[in-house]
Amino acid sequence: MPKMKTHRATAKRVKITATGKVKRSQTNKRHLLNSNAKTSKRKARLRKSTLVDKTMAANVKRMLPYA
Repeated sequence: MPKMKTHRATAKRVKITATGKVKRSQTNKRHLLNSNAKTSKRKARLRKSTLVDKTMAANVKRMLPYA
């Protein structure tokens, strides 16, 4: 059986934690970051990473066969 291919777009966006959960970065942090569009509190929350929802985690792990 041939080697499975890693989905490269997914591999660049997520990491698998030591416990097997899938970690991702937050969205909405690319533009419109001035004081009128997003508050400092909101931008600070967006800096932290979060986990992929458990309903999608199995799909993501399937795309990363060697992670």
